[in-house]
Amino acid sequence: MPTFTFQDIFKSSFLERLDAVSLPDAAIALALAFCLGLFIFLVYKKCYAGVMYAPSFGVTLIALTLITTLLILAVTSNIVLSLGMVGALSIVRFRTAIKEPMDIAFLFWAIAAGIVLAAGLIPLAVVGSLFVGLVLLVFSRQKNGESPYILVVHCADQAVEGQVRALVEARVRRLNLKSKSVAPGQIELNYEVRLRDADTEFINELGAMDGVGNVVLVSYNGDYMG
Repeated sequence: MPTFTFQDIFKSSFLERLDAVSLPDAAIALALAFCLGLFIFLVYKKCYAGVMYAPSFGVTLIALTLITTLLILAVTSNIVLSLGMVGALSIVRFRTAIKEPMDIAFLFWAIAAGIVLAAGLIPLAVVGSLFVGLVLLVFSRQKNGESPYILVVHCADQAVEGQVRALVEARVRRLNLKSKSVAPGQIELNYEVRLRDADTEFINELGAMDGVGNVVLVSYNGDYMG
């Protein structure tokens, strides 16, 4: 009859893998991941140009960097675990809609930073993140009066329509008629306009004109201007 010693009872392949990743290495990797995730969050906050800023998405970027780093640390320590992880992730489906196209870039940035950092390529992760952040900050500041807006005006008749067009053409950089709908006693005009030096005072003048109803100026990203 076989006998078991005290060591045999507690001998386990699970316990043998406790030192697969050293705690100091994991602590350093997670600390750096938090710093990079925080940097990504700050860049996202500066570059955001949508309608409604969601702080939870910024926190998600930090958490995604940490989780990716943690996952890659585990995968690199065991080839069997890496194969199982690939199979597990292949059945995961994320159905959350991404409203802003730029959000996808930040999500991939957070994942890529976590992967590169956990792989031990710390200089590449830091320098690459700084470069990506600088590029995003530079291009996000290229906002001026050339941004397109949609101007919606309700006119009483054709004579008022002519006055509206003459006023708007004199006050904006570019004016294009996108659509026009006619109903009894009302004409609805939809113009694409390019503002001149972010001047929106003409909206107030349009609203004060006789025969003009509602006047709305909306940017293409949904910001309400008048």
